Amino acid sequence: MTAPRYRPVRFGGSLAAHIERRADGCIVMRSTEPLGEYPARLSDRLLHWAQVAPDRTVVARRVEGGDWHRVSYAQAHAAARSIAQALIDRGLSAERPVAVLSENSIDHFLLMLGCYLAGVPIVPVSPAYSLLSQDHGKLRHILGVATPGLVFASHGGAYAKAIAAAVDPSAEVVLGRGELAGRAFTPFGALLATEATAAVDRRHAEVGPDTVAKLLFTSGSTKLPKGVINTHRMLCSNQQAIAQCFPVLTEEPPVLVDWLPWNHTFGGNHNTGIVLYHGGTLYIDDGKPVPQAIGETLRNLREIAPTVYFNVPKGFEEIAKALETDTALRRTFFSRVKFCFFAGAGLSQPVWDRLDAVAEREFGERTRMITGLGMTETAPFGLCANGDEVKSGYLGLPAPGWTIKLVPQGDKLECRYLGPSLTPGYWRNPQQTADAYDEEGYFRSGDAVLPIDPADWHKGVRFDGRTAEDFKLATGTFVNVGPLRARVIAEGAPYVQDAVVTGLDRDEVGVLVFPRLDDCRDLARAAATASPAEVLNAAPVREFFQGLVDRLWAGGSGSASRVARLRVLEEPPSIDKGEVTDKGSINQRAVLDCRAALVDALYAEPPVDPAVLRPRDAR
Repeated sequence: MTAPRYRPVRFGGSLAAHIERRADGCIVMRSTEPLGEYPARLSDRLLHWAQVAPDRTVVARRVEGGDWHRVSYAQAHAAARSIAQALIDRGLSAERPVAVLSENSIDHFLLMLGCYLAGVPIVPVSPAYSLLSQDHGKLRHILGVATPGLVFASHGGAYAKAIAAAVDPSAEVVLGRGELAGRAFTPFGALLATEATAAVDRRHAEVGPDTVAKLLFTSGSTKLPKGVINTHRMLCSNQQAIAQCFPVLTEEPPVLVDWLPWNHTFGGNHNTGIVLYHGGTLYIDDGKPVPQAIGETLRNLREIAPTVYFNVPKGFEEIAKALETDTALRRTFFSRVKFCFFAGAGLSQPVWDRLDAVAEREFGERTRMITGLGMTETAPFGLCANGDEVKSGYLGLPAPGWTIKLVPQGDKLECRYLGPSLTPGYWRNPQQTADAYDEEGYFRSGDAVLPIDPADWHKGVRFDGRTAEDFKLATGTFVNVGPLRARVIAEGAPYVQDAVVTGLDRDEVGVLVFPRLDDCRDLARAAATASPAEVLNAAPVREFFQGLVDRLWAGGSGSASRVARLRVLEEPPSIDKGEVTDKGSINQRAVLDCRAALVDALYAEPPVDPAVLRPRDAR
């Protein structure tokens, strides 16, 4: 069998590890490659590129869905200085930082740069907590912990309800556009019009590696969101590790077309950091990896050819489908992309294979798909899989500068982190900070891993789910949730959006399925006005999901991997209830807690819910 041909790309570093086996069963893996020098502040890179490439575009976004508005490095630097002066004039600090209720935007980007220069932490908050939430509980919590002195919102009308519900009257409100009835506000243009003085240079000189650059609040799917401290040392050392793993980023200024939200570490640290560190260009994509919004992403990718492309697995699923039929998209997307990178969840092998097949058909070669493992607390890059053989689930080895400790937790190995990009803790929460680290200072991630090859740990590790997700059946048999959930999604493509595994203290494994309603609607040939219940009860849809549970039952090797019950859910996951993050990641525990009655009905004998499907062979 002929080995696949890949587009030649220079991946770097030795990406090798020293392996230490301890008597207590722990395995310590330490990168053998030293981390290179890195700047003291991420803002130093802005200053560098403003001198070296002043006219190069650093950020661009479509204006009202039309042409691109571009901002050069020189313009961004000048704007950031004005904003920094405005923040200094207002006496803002770590105790009174800047909170952002905006989606990704040019104003948001410039405000971030101004905060970096002034040494004032920026607190980007998920727009969903303002725009989708009905009770604004998480928004109130975040602002209560951060105590911002200034709150920026991109549009007064869109964010008025959230501002009224959660923003303290003492905080200044700055609006990118629009007005705010009943409350004083400052136009963003007033910050840009502030004349910068030598005070900006003096303040920037005081910013150091341990200065807090931003507070990123975790999704809070099981508890209230925690404010993860992100210092300049974390951001800069992480970018240096990325550069050593992917030296191709240093060969030409990277071009990104990216939607990933800046309140999350993937988009806000990893991707914006890559652009600033390497003098690249970021095209803000107003699309999303959902059927109703993916069209904007595809439009942008037909026009702008990225040199490297980042997305979450659900984004690649949508793009893979479009690439198969859209010639213009294929030609532009693959024209200069050096590699693709996913994170946030596991990419199913069928989607991976579809992307490879499309690229081979169009160009005769594949584009490498790369991944790794990290988290908000690691800024985020920690493990990297960039070897010649990368498959779904592979995580690779520690990136330069990182040491990981694999600690036995029941029948799993928890991955714990130690390195210069590790957070010093949670903002204003000493108890949660103390609980997060073990006695050697390693951060407890809760992620479980396994060796790719048990006979050779030097090949790296693969994902093994979350230590807190797995459970026992009533028989005492452990159910490994991560791989089983991935199997359900892969077997159910394209009609399964996500799945939650059930069975704690029950006799059998069950599954609650969140469907791709638009695909199910097409399968049912249902009208656009048909309700979710009508779509899911249509005969072709019922038959597909009956076949799915039949296959999942037949393909299981025992009670822990054999799905005996399946229920498709009409109601989408709720962000207010913590069932889903704004990136679309499902939280297993929250769904089970919020839908306990449905779980009970799933296992009722005799059956009480006609929507519950059982394998035909198990009846």
